[in-house]
Amino acid sequence: MIDLDTLTDSLGESLVRRVVRSGRPAVSDVLLADGDAPAQHAGALLLGNGVRDEHSALLVLESARATGACAVVLRAPFAEAIADTATQRDVTVLELQPMVSWTHFVWLVRSILDQSAGSSDAIAHHPVDYGELFEFADAAAAIVSAPVTIEDAFSRVLAYSALQDTADPVRISTIVGRRVPEPVVRHFRSRGVFRKLMAATEPFRVAAGDDVLERLVVPVRAGREFLGSVWVVDPGVLSDDQLAELVRTASVIALHLLRLRAVFGAARRVTIERLRSVLITGDETADRLPAGPWRVVALGNASTDTDFRLELWELTLRRLGWSQPLLTDVDGVPVTLASAVGRLPGSWLWLCEAAASLADQMDALLAAGRQASTAADLPRSRADALDVLALARAGSVRTPVTSDDVWHELVIARAVASMSGASPGPIDALRAHDVDHSSDYVGTLREILAYPAEPTRAAARLGIHPNTLRNRRAAIVALLDVDLDDPRIRLALALAVESLSA
Repeated sequence: MIDLDTLTDSLGESLVRRVVRSGRPAVSDVLLADGDAPAQHAGALLLGNGVRDEHSALLVLESARATGACAVVLRAPFAEAIADTATQRDVTVLELQPMVSWTHFVWLVRSILDQSAGSSDAIAHHPVDYGELFEFADAAAAIVSAPVTIEDAFSRVLAYSALQDTADPVRISTIVGRRVPEPVVRHFRSRGVFRKLMAATEPFRVAAGDDVLERLVVPVRAGREFLGSVWVVDPGVLSDDQLAELVRTASVIALHLLRLRAVFGAARRVTIERLRSVLITGDETADRLPAGPWRVVALGNASTDTDFRLELWELTLRRLGWSQPLLTDVDGVPVTLASAVGRLPGSWLWLCEAAASLADQMDALLAAGRQASTAADLPRSRADALDVLALARAGSVRTPVTSDDVWHELVIARAVASMSGASPGPIDALRAHDVDHSSDYVGTLREILAYPAEPTRAAARLGIHPNTLRNRRAAIVALLDVDLDDPRIRLALALAVESLSA
């Protein structure tokens, strides 16, 4: 069973469009309906594959309503035609795009349902089987007698052929790294290859360059949507039949990429929700976690007012080598669960190195909470991470940083936050004096409290003579009627002063 929103979002609007939304959110099965054929049980996704007119579409809708089906899937124009009635009957209506066959749609939905059922108790991105794509890469290589790689829309290598007799260094490094190396990406981008690829519907050639052999690039599309590409190394002269067969292979690859994207999208949505639940509740019985100990890491971007979206962080971390990043968001902030030990992808030390490599692209803020040994410790680590990220945004600390490194700043920040709306006591009188007499007694008190045994240093920071500082100190004591030698009074005054600038 899977949430209907998760299912439709995973499939994407290139496959199915939501026309009417209802209050029946869970999908348990997918069934074909032949016009007026009844649905078999509640929670089914009922496919109106036999609908040929508005009347038969209404029959399917009534059948769905009577048996508690989750939603009805129809072709245009019938989905829109029955929208008002579906709204009254509280039945979701989805419109299947013209390019998608009913058989293909059933295959995709069943794949997602099977994946959801198989991953119901774990927090992890489950590996997707790319074996068929490797078979397609070998088939394409056999057609053109040249090495082949299959890449997704973000230049990540999904599969490659066994044939590599004419492979160049770029192909070798691409296969080893499972992504196109950044210098090669810049090389192709400077020649407009990716711009051309995004718009192309037919194969085209890319001229050879330094250490780069000629390539034949075949775009992989589903309708207008760009899904990826097939790259053939040094293909030589190809016949029209070879090109046509290669294009047909790319069409089949498109169907498999749609399936992989849908399955992965559904698993990812489930992971996001379950990981968020564990980070908030600390319920270790709800899900299985990867081996600990961990740190919860809050992710931010100092160069903009808003964080990178979760999808962009996932893409960024995957590009850098973390194949299955554990990401979710809490209070609108992207967070990840990182290993607290080691330097492998997904560890805290690896994230620090990744942030350094991103310095020329974005000013990433990475704030980690305390180390967590059990799931019950994760909510505290998550709270630490979010609070440290807030300090980083305010410029109080520099990242990457853990709460262990800036615990003192964290204690002060939380104490000051708890004073929000409360009276700062005698500080009101000091601030009023500054306003009435154009003095700086609040600033003077801040330095006195910071350096209670070093009046010379405090005076130097204020740019005044030590005797002037002593005179101001005496005036402040008289005005506030406090004992600045009492450590608890000094602590309370320091927090009150800090709260003025919070």
